[in-house]
Amino acid sequence: MRAILALKAAAIAAALLAAAGGLAPAQAQAAPAAPPAAGPTAAGARNVVIVPGSFVDGSGWRVVFDILYHAGYHVTIANQPHTSFDDDVAAAREVLDQQVGPVVLVGHSSGGAIISAAGARDKVKALVYVSALLPDVGESLAQVLGSMPAPSNSVQATQDGHLFFDRARFHADFGADLAENRTNFMAAAQVPATTSAFTTQIWAAAWRSKPSYAIVATDDRALSPDLQRWMYQRAGATVTEIKASHLVYISQPEKVADVILTAAHNAH
Repeated sequence: MRAILALKAAAIAAALLAAAGGLAPAQAQAAPAAPPAAGPTAAGARNVVIVPGSFVDGSGWRVVFDILYHAGYHVTIANQPHTSFDDDVAAAREVLDQQVGPVVLVGHSSGGAIISAAGARDKVKALVYVSALLPDVGESLAQVLGSMPAPSNSVQATQDGHLFFDRARFHADFGADLAENRTNFMAAAQVPATTSAFTTQIWAAAWRSKPSYAIVATDDRALSPDLQRWMYQRAGATVTEIKASHLVYISQPEKVADVILTAAHNAH
C-alpha cells in the first residue's frame, strides 16, 4: 500500500511540475524540482547549471531542461541580471552554491565568459560552451569579439550604456532556423546587456584547468563560427559542430543535450 501511495504521489508531483512550466525563472531557481529517481551513476556529475547569454533569458532552454531532467539530472537555470560582469558572475555563483555534488556548467554566448569565471569553483567538474565566448584572463568580451567580427552587425548601443540586438534583424541574424513568430517575440522581450559587461577584463579562465566541451553553430550570424572554432581550439575543448543559428539550443535541443550528457557522464 505504501508503494502504491508513493507512486500516486510521484504522478501528482509530475503533473504539478508540468502545469507549473510557466513559473518565473526566479521561482524556478528558488525551489528547483528534484530529478527522477533513476539518475546518472555516481561516477559522473549529477548537477547541470545553465547560464544564458545576452539578449535572452532562460526560457529557451526548456526542451534541453526536459531532456536532462528525464535523464535523471538536477538542472538549474542561472538567469543573469546583465547589469555588470561582476553581477553576472555573482548570480551564477549563487546558483552554484545551491548545488550538492559535482556540477557541469553550461554557458551560451556571453554566458561563456561567465562560466569561465564562475567555473573556478572546485565543485565544477566540466564546462560546456554553446556558441559561446571564451575570453582568457585579461581579455574582455569586446576585445575577443573585435578580433574576428560576426557576419552581422546588429547590436545597437543606447545613450545610457545598454546594448540591444536590432529587433528588425533578430530573426535573420539571431535565430534564422526558428519560426519567425517566435523570434519576433524574443526580439520584443529581449534582455538588454550593458557596455560595461562587455568591456570588463575577466580574471579567471576555468577552461585552462577543467575539461571543456564546445558547440560551434555553423550558421551563426551573431557570433562568428570561425571565432568560435579559434576560441575552442585555444581552450583545448572537445568540439561538436551543429548546423544551426546562434539559438542552436532551441533549434537543435537534442544535439545540445547530447553534448551536455557526455560532459556530465565523463565528469570526475
